[in-house]
Amino acid sequence: MSDQQPNPYPSGNGSPGSPSYGYPQPYPAPPAYQPTVGGAGIPSPAHPPAVPPGPVPAYPAAPVAGAGAGGAGLTIGDITIAGDQIITPSGTMPLRGAMWNATDFSRTETKMPTHAVVLAIVFFIFCLLGLLFLLMKEKVTTGFIQVTVTSGGRHHSTMIPATDQNTFHWVMSMVNQARSLSI
Repeated sequence: MSDQQPNPYPSGNGSPGSPSYGYPQPYPAPPAYQPTVGGAGIPSPAHPPAVPPGPVPAYPAAPVAGAGAGGAGLTIGDITIAGDQIITPSGTMPLRGAMWNATDFSRTETKMPTHAVVLAIVFFIFCLLGLLFLLMKEKVTTGFIQVTVTSGGRHHSTMIPATDQNTFHWVMSMVNQARSLSI
């Protein structure tokens, strides 16, 4: 290299086997705000407090209203919203800023049941009114609704079986509620 075009790389980064461009990065410090299950905004203690030995009460004390009892707020398949966290089998995610999506993979078919064909044949022999049994129809819904959530660099997807035509509308109402909680 000449003096007119100096080497843009420091002497240590150009050798083989050494990291370049500042990689690997050190692990970031944990955030100052830690999400809590109860949603009260108070971080959970690292270790549970020691319980003094004594008699165990027969019934647990009732939670005080407005004190953040820590119960589940909403459950969609195996996705649970509790406080300010989304709890899934693949780990917990922050609720704030979560992206929710639902896709309908169900289909509804209208078909004639087999007992209607049998009744039409049997009653056609006795009277011509047996053909009215051919007007019987039944709707069968098969498939599932996929609900996905992405937050905090994590992604989780769950499948909810479709039992009738209104299953997708029911799931969308829960997803819309989850979206409103994620703002």
